Amino acid sequence: MCTPFKVLFLLLLPLASLAQKIVLPGSTEVNTSRLKPGTSLYTIYYVKGETWTKKGTYTNEISISGNELRFVADFKDETNKWYKRSASVVDAKTLNAISYKFEGSKRNYNLTFGNTITGKIQYPNGAKEKQISVKKPGSFVDYNVAEIFFTTLPLDVGYKATIPEFYYVDHPDSLLSNYIIKDVKSYIHRSPKTGNHDSWLVSVLEQSSGAYYTYIIDKKDYRIWQREMPAGGGIMEICVNEELDYQPIKAKFSKELALQQLNSGNSVIMGTAFARDHGNSRLQVININKAQYAPKGTVVTILPNSAYIEEWKDVNKKIRRGKKLPEVPIDPNVQACVKQTTVYDNKGHFEFTNLMPGEYILLTSFGYTHQYSYQYYAGTSSLVHPSGAVLSSSPIYKSANAATGARAEIELKVTIKNDGDKVDVNLKDVR
Repeated sequence: MCTPFKVLFLLLLPLASLAQKIVLPGSTEVNTSRLKPGTSLYTIYYVKGETWTKKGTYTNEISISGNELRFVADFKDETNKWYKRSASVVDAKTLNAISYKFEGSKRNYNLTFGNTITGKIQYPNGAKEKQISVKKPGSFVDYNVAEIFFTTLPLDVGYKATIPEFYYVDHPDSLLSNYIIKDVKSYIHRSPKTGNHDSWLVSVLEQSSGAYYTYIIDKKDYRIWQREMPAGGGIMEICVNEELDYQPIKAKFSKELALQQLNSGNSVIMGTAFARDHGNSRLQVININKAQYAPKGTVVTILPNSAYIEEWKDVNKKIRRGKKLPEVPIDPNVQACVKQTTVYDNKGHFEFTNLMPGEYILLTSFGYTHQYSYQYYAGTSSLVHPSGAVLSSSPIYKSANAATGARAEIELKVTIKNDGDKVDVNLKDVR
């Protein structure tokens, strides 16, 4: 008698689950060459519905010395109410655990992995420290390095694996659990900084808690773009990679050099800020008030120019043309290296002193009234024959005056050649 296909499928399903391969440190499936020294920064968000709330930051750092790989994970709350730090040392080739150290607000402990796992727990509140000594429960991955362990695996569509993980608790009979990679699919990750990236969408079950984790792992460089996990109460915790290695601007900004250039010289830049607005209308005849000076009190800003500033401007100009990526924010140190003065009279005059030789960028912005006269079409004048025939015609134009609000946005590069020079400039907006 033939067994119905559906019944046969159901009978084989548990066996298929049990047959899922177990991947351990040192397995041929583990490619540790993908793990590169460096630091990654993630922003932690708590997400419920459409609301994203910044909870804190998560930083991890990989360093390699000889045959040992050190992985440090730092979690910090946005309001500095809590923190935790985990530091794991593993074999750089196999990822076998060597030692683990944890620091938190309620307890600290360290472990050394051998045939017997030894260590101690210390309590910041002064409670008596506790000694740890438990028999090693088999082969496993230190839970702290499990995430980077996933990135060493030969991920592919439909890839599945079981990874035993060790997490210390007070009950030695529950030290081991499993991370089970349930599914892997292709995915396009959209970075707000660097655009689209071919990635893997990896679904992982933490067997001990029943929680599902979702990882987005880059197919090319194996970085973790994002991690998503349940945080309780219908909240999802999502950690987003901030791409610390994203450095589209190669030149470096020197705060020390810029401050010295602004304050340690004997040169002066003085000038006049004004606008000449001729307008864009074809019917305009003349601007009644051609030169309109920046009002008294108008702020004028000066900034030492540098290779960094020029490259920053060029990079953002290209980004604006592409219309795909957000502009690169300027180095926050630049803000500390600007000097401001104000126009001191009604003729737009300003002065900067104590400047060293070099190139500077001057900036100002002010509003003014654009007054002008113009001609407009008022009808047609015609020469009519007594018979009623139109012999000729010509347009009639009349003149009128008008005024509109306008704003001058001025940027000018100025060079001081020698210490002690006085440079006079016109900071003008001509339209």
